[in-house]
Amino acid sequence: MAKSKPKIAIIGAGMGGLAAAATLRKVGIDVQVYEQAPKFARVGAGIQMLPNSSHVLRGIGVLDRLKKIAFEPYSHLNRVWDTGEIKRELPMPESLYGAPFLCMHRADLHEALYSVLPPEIVHLGKKLVGLDQKNGGVSLSFADGSKVEADAVIAADGVHSLVREIIVGPDAPLHKGRIAYRAVFDASLMNGGKIAPSRTKWWGVDRHIVIYYTAADRSSLYFVTSVPESADWMTAESWSAKGDVKELRAAYEGFHPEVQMVLNACPDCHKWAILEREPLPRWSDGRVALLGDACHPMTPYMAQGAATSIEDAAVLARCLEAVDNGDIEGAFRRYEANRKPRTSRIQAISSANTWMSGGNDDTTWLYGYDAWNVPLVGENDLAMAG
Repeated sequence: MAKSKPKIAIIGAGMGGLAAAATLRKVGIDVQVYEQAPKFARVGAGIQMLPNSSHVLRGIGVLDRLKKIAFEPYSHLNRVWDTGEIKRELPMPESLYGAPFLCMHRADLHEALYSVLPPEIVHLGKKLVGLDQKNGGVSLSFADGSKVEADAVIAADGVHSLVREIIVGPDAPLHKGRIAYRAVFDASLMNGGKIAPSRTKWWGVDRHIVIYYTAADRSSLYFVTSVPESADWMTAESWSAKGDVKELRAAYEGFHPEVQMVLNACPDCHKWAILEREPLPRWSDGRVALLGDACHPMTPYMAQGAATSIEDAAVLARCLEAVDNGDIEGAFRRYEANRKPRTSRIQAISSANTWMSGGNDDTTWLYGYDAWNVPLVGENDLAMAG
C-alpha cells in the first residue's frame, strides 16, 4: 500500500517555522503555516549561521542566495575586554566543516527561507487560541474565529509558546538578571573606522559584547551585549523595547577602543531580557510536537538559538519522511530522541557562557553536525527494521 503523507499545520513563521515548512515540503509533506503577526517586519538584529545550520540551509536551497549578501567572517574570535588579548581564535573557512560561517541581518535569512515557500501556504494574522486532538487529527482555533483541521501540528511559536503550555503545562521563563542591548546600523557612522574582519566577542568580567558585519560589502554592522540587570526588568514584547544609548555606553566604559568606536557611532538600540527555560520533560503529545525556542530556548551566547531550530527542522523532516500518517506519534518521539540530548547540552553550555572563552576544546561536535546526514537512532528503529 502507498504511504499516506500527513497534512501538517505549523504554528509560527519565524526561522524555525519557515525552516520546518521548507524541510517538510522537501520530503513531500503538505504544510500550512499560521503566524499571529499581521505582517513580517524587518526587526533590527543580526544573526550568525554557523556551519551546522548552513548545512541545512544548503539542503533547502537558500545558501547560495545568502552567501551573496551575508558577511563571511575570517574567524570566531574571542578577545579580552580591555587589552584586546586573544583568548581563543578559530579560523572558519568553508572547508573546515564543509559549510560556511555567515553573519547577516535576521530579515535577510527570514526572507530567504520565505522565498522557497509558496506564499499562499503562509497565513498571517492567525493567533492560535486553542487546539483539540480528536479522531486521529488536530483541530486548531484562532483568535479571528476561524478553525482549521490538520493531521498533526508543529509548534514553532517561540519562547512564550502557547502550545508548550498546552502540552506540558504553564511554566515561567527563567530570568537570571541578564539583559541584552542590540543594534544594527550603517558602518559609515564610524567615520571611516573599521572593525575586525572576524566575528569578535569581547569578554569582560561580568559582561560581554559581540560585534560583526551583517553584509558582504561591510556596509552595516551589529552588536549584541549581555550585562547584569535587576531580574524584575522585563518586557512583554522584549524585541521591541528601546534601550538608552548613554546607559549602554556607560556599561562598557573602559572597554577596548574598537568597542568604544562602535558604541559611540551607534545611533540607538534595543534592549531585551535574556530568558531561559529548563529542558522540558517531553516535546510532544500525541500529534502535536514542539520545535526550536518553544522546546529549547537558550541564551544567545553560542549563537545557536535559530541554528538549533533549523537543525530541528531537518531531523524532523527525516523522521516524518520515514513513516506514513498512521505513525506520526512515533516519528515525533524519534525526533525528540535524536534532538533532545544535543539541544540540552547546548542549552547548558550556553547558559554558563563559557563557550570558546579559552582552551582548545574540539568544536567539531557542534559545528561539524550535519542534520541531513547524522545517523538517526531511537524511537521506531526496531519497528522500521522489521
